[in-house]
Amino acid sequence: MTTSSCRILLVEDDPIMGESLYDRFELEGFEVTWCQTAGAARETLEGDRHFHLMVSDIRLPDLTGDALFAQLQETLAQETPRTLFITGYGAVETAVDLLKRGAADYITKPFDLDALIGQIRGLCAEEDPRMQTADAVSAAADLSLGKSLPMQRMAAMLPRVAARATTVLITGESGAGKEFVAHALHNAGPNPDAPFVAVNCAALPENLLEAELFGHEKGAFTGATRQRRGVFEQADGGTLFLDEIGDMSLAMQAKLLRVIQERQVTPLGSENPLDVNLRLVCATHRNLREYVDRGDFREDLFYRINVVHLRIPPLRDRREDILWLARQTLEDLAHREGGEPRRLAADAEQAMLEHEWPGNVRELRHCLERATIFSPAPVLGEADLCDPADPDHLPPSGDPSTAATDPASRPPLADYLQAQEAAYIRQALEHHEWRITQTAEHLGISRKNLWEKMRRHGLQGPGAE
Repeated sequence: MTTSSCRILLVEDDPIMGESLYDRFELEGFEVTWCQTAGAARETLEGDRHFHLMVSDIRLPDLTGDALFAQLQETLAQETPRTLFITGYGAVETAVDLLKRGAADYITKPFDLDALIGQIRGLCAEEDPRMQTADAVSAAADLSLGKSLPMQRMAAMLPRVAARATTVLITGESGAGKEFVAHALHNAGPNPDAPFVAVNCAALPENLLEAELFGHEKGAFTGATRQRRGVFEQADGGTLFLDEIGDMSLAMQAKLLRVIQERQVTPLGSENPLDVNLRLVCATHRNLREYVDRGDFREDLFYRINVVHLRIPPLRDRREDILWLARQTLEDLAHREGGEPRRLAADAEQAMLEHEWPGNVRELRHCLERATIFSPAPVLGEADLCDPADPDHLPPSGDPSTAATDPASRPPLADYLQAQEAAYIRQALEHHEWRITQTAEHLGISRKNLWEKMRRHGLQGPGAE
């Protein structure tokens, strides 16, 4: 918990961007005042000079951000709040010039909200050391998502997100457990008994997806022989999970954006809009920011759904979760079948720890479900984990007949720990987009120490030679 609240003046004229930032800032515990013009921001600061930070777009309707900054420096002098500018790639030179003139920092569009929050926390902490990070994980964090640090952090913040966020984006590789996290978010909310409705946007053609989302009246199109409620209406009061939203067409994205903004849906063939009140959770394995850059995903929709972004690391990067997930899966299967949970032999556990799990959590669950079907034994060994149609399925590399059973074939402990450290550091670097300062702070080590570890492990960022 924070011991002192960071006061932010947000200056953003775009209503979608402004509302998204305002909602996320409030969710993070900041005290926010939002102005949509430079004139309103100047009046606000002249009446209240106790803001810790101003976050301002450079392009404003009445005055540019750099002109506003110059006016504030002239009228407020030393009382000008520290300022972080939001800019497009075309205005980076202006932002750099502003840094020379005393601005605190800048971030370019399209940006990662988590990265922006990290910058804001750092700047506010420099202003007032009493402001501590709100995402510190309690020792008593709920472990319902896993034992690894990233999943513990996610579990710790879910109640806060569930209590306030109405739009959430979950990303991760296929099979990483995005729907599982969406269910956990729903259950952490104030009304877990409300409906939870899931739709895979990639599994339906566009004409059927529209009818599935919004519903239709009888006779609205060929084959519509009866009225049907759409999933927005079905999920009213609860949670709607839209999986693989990155595969949605631009036309459907425009219709979805309108529904999110108005919180109303109009069934096909009807003229009467219906009010809906729900939490919308979107998920994708795509890199939506890359899709935005090349025009395959609407920028305004991206900022609308990206108020809270939950990233799920691949299972290979959180190996502490493998055996935990395995035991949870065996307990779930036993509950479904009405028997005692199976157990894993030591060689089976070792094989699972050494496997790369390209299919992530989904692959792990399928592997164990298959093992319980084909083996009647109460203890599952390594051989039971193999797919009868593909005996070499586990382990993933080396000689499958000896890799998990012959201790001599396993790497020395020092090599194994080095590999785990390299994977963990790479995960942290990718999470912070290879920003050295933020990554070092996240890992609790110095920048120099991080550089040395990166050099030792051969870790280089995108574009490095």
